Amino acid sequence: MWWQKSIQLSAKERGFHLITDEILAQLSELKSVNIGLLHIFIQHTSASLTINENADHTVRQDFECFFNQAVPENEPYYKHDYEGSDDMPAHLKSSLLGASLIIPITQGQLNMGTWQGIYLCEHRNFGGKRRLIVTLQGE
Repeated sequence: MWWQKSIQLSAKERGFHLITDEILAQLSELKSVNIGLLHIFIQHTSASLTINENADHTVRQDFECFFNQAVPENEPYYKHDYEGSDDMPAHLKSSLLGASLIIPITQGQLNMGTWQGIYLCEHRNFGGKRRLIVTLQGE
């Protein structure tokens, strides 16, 4: 069986945000899947998704600091800066982290590790609401 729907996330400030609960609140269909997969795809080029630590918020702060140093703003070789100094770095960060995740489902729940959560990686200063396409496959 397959399901697919669009989920809208609330606008978030620049940074790494734990969104597992926000996704689950909009995905009641998950409870009917005994075994399967959840595919999550973000429909934006300046934000990304990843899975990491869900307990200590300083991990998300450290992610933001690392990526800001690894992909700094205002580099003289950037040509694409039409929307501001965070524009091109946001695209690079999104490509480094990725636009989709696949998570196993077991007995109606995401089968992730105890300390794992889904992050929205917001790379723009004012990214706005973000849209995800979620696809459930299972029985």
